[in-house]
Formats: sequence, C-alpha cells, structure tokens
Amino acid sequence: MRYRKLGNTDLDVSLIALGTMTWGEQNSEADAHAQLDYAVAHGVNLIDTAEMYPVPPRPETQGATERYIGSWLARPGNRERVLIATKAAGPSRKLIQARHLRGGNTRHDRANLEAALHDSLRRLNTDVIDLYQLHWPDRSANHFGELGYRHVPDEDSVPILETLTVLDGFVKAGKVRHIGLSNETPWGITRFLQHAETTGLARVVSVQNPYNLLNRTFEVGNAEIAIRENVGLLAYSPLAFGALSGKYLGGANPPGARLTLWDRFARYKGEVPETAIAAYVGVARKYGLDPAQLALAYVNEQPFVTSNIIGATSLEQLATDIASVDVRLPPEAVEEIEAIHARTPNPCP
Repeated sequence: MRYRKLGNTDLDVSLIALGTMTWGEQNSEADAHAQLDYAVAHGVNLIDTAEMYPVPPRPETQGATERYIGSWLARPGNRERVLIATKAAGPSRKLIQARHLRGGNTRHDRANLEAALHDSLRRLNTDVIDLYQLHWPDRSANHFGELGYRHVPDEDSVPILETLTVLDGFVKAGKVRHIGLSNETPWGITRFLQHAETTGLARVVSVQNPYNLLNRTFEVGNAEIAIRENVGLLAYSPLAFGALSGKYLGGANPPGARLTLWDRFARYKGEVPETAIAAYVGVARKYGLDPAQLALAYVNEQPFVTSNIIGATSLEQLATDIASVDVRLPPEAVEEIEAIHARTPNPCP
C-alpha cells in the first residue's frame, strides 16, 4: 500500500480507501466485516461512510452501514487500525431520497449537525470521528450529475461561517479530529478556507467529489485548489459504479450489479458513455491490464488525489481494486487514455 498525507495534518492515509455504501443493501454485516478484514490486512486504513448509507437511501435501511462498521470496530484492537470518515447529509432540495433523515431536518445548522454527529458516533461505536464531512452543500449547487449552475436568488441557506463554527466546536470538543467537504465547488471550498484563515476556525483538509475516466470535471477548477491549498481529493465513483470494468458493455446487465438494479445511476449508461468505456477497455486489453485496474491506476496517479475510494460487493472485486495500487500505467497507455478523453470528454458528469 502507498500512503499520502491528509491535507495539512499529520495523518497518513492509504491511497486506496474502502467505500461502504453497499453495506446494508447489497452486502450483509458478515460481508462488511469480511471486506474490512481483507482491506485492513492489505494496508487500507481509511474507511469512508455516511449517515445516509446504504445507497439507494431508504428509511428501512438508513444507518445500517455505520452500524456494521460499528460492530466491527467493537472488536478488540480494530479501532486503532483505521481512520473513520463519515458524512452529514445536506438539505434534501434535490436528493429527495434523503428526506426521511431527521424528518427532513438536514440543514447544516447547529441543531441538525449536532444530531447527525451524535447519531453517527453512536452507530459507529466510537468516541471520535477522524474525518467529518459535509455530504453536499447546504446551498443549491450543481452536484450529483447535474450540469450547469442555476442560481437561486435570496435562497434560505445556512451561511458557511455558521456551519464552520459548529464544525470547529466539534473539533475543540474532541469529537472530530478533522473536517472535510464533499460534492463541493471551487467557490465553496474557497469560502471555507477564507473563513478558516480569517477567524482561526478549523480548516478543511479534504474534498470528496466524483472523479473517474468518464468524469474528470474536478480537473477544471477544483484540482488547482486541491494542490495549492492542500485540500486533496478523496475520489469517489472511480469506476463509475463499475461501468469502467466493462461489465455492462454490449447491453449486458449482470444480475445484482448496481446499474442493473437501479435506474437512478443511469448517467453511466448510454451510447456516448459506452463508446468511451469500450475505448478504455480496449486500451487495458492492449497493454495486458484489467480494465478496472487501468481506470483506478489512472486516478491513483493524479497529484491532486489524496485517496481513491473503492467500493465492492465481493471479495474478488475488492482484491482486484486494492491491487491497482501496484499498477503503473505505461506512458503509451496514458497517451491513449488522453486521446480518448479528448474525443469524448466527460460523458458522465
């Protein structure tokens, strides 16, 4: 395993992080524990989850993912082996599936963030969360596949300074070690950093946004901030929900796979994405690489990436994904990847 510093902290996080959003929906508690055991044995030390998980979010399963992690953490010695990252949901203006959380009270104000943190600590069976993230902004912004920015004049959103003050209190209370953002824009990251600099409040150390061969929009504005301000990317959906493995090519719908089960991830399907995916799979085959490992290895090598969050529904998938840390792409393969990107840029933002 390789490790990188988490922002400006003294924490070394594994280049491969373990994502958990299938636990409680596609994976059982026993599956979750087996994945944790395997990942940690192979050097993974960053575990990412969220109060909203599993996905798709449903009232009947909400919180199960954190509970599964919590029961694993309860085993002697396990808490000291990992860093736990979780996320507090934002307002359900767009993500209507999250309206069951706290009766829809998921704004980033003191009352709701305190409730979210308390419940996550309880489910995770821990006294402190190593990285506490805002799952998406309190304000309206383009995320979760939405293109373009549609301004909402006079929107009733919690000011960033107010939210940061609450998060700083969590850090000072010893309940959170560091704070991060997710599904955030260059403007949002910059505002959090400006407030931290001028007030002395806690500084965000990471941003968790989508990044993969089908969606490299992070490079446009956020990558420069990530490098210059030391707010590295925790890349999620690095395989575009498994699409970059090539398993859906030719109209295939593998039983039990996410894009087979749920239409909500349809942005990773279609003629243009399929053309790009087929080309990337072709590059992998040409150089004798597993298509999933090629896609992950590309993410691993980006200088703005702190950790690459992989998710799996089987130990076989997990082993393949973790092993991508040892894959180095030939320069010729990278050139071909860039040529495909130039022809079909960001077909799945």
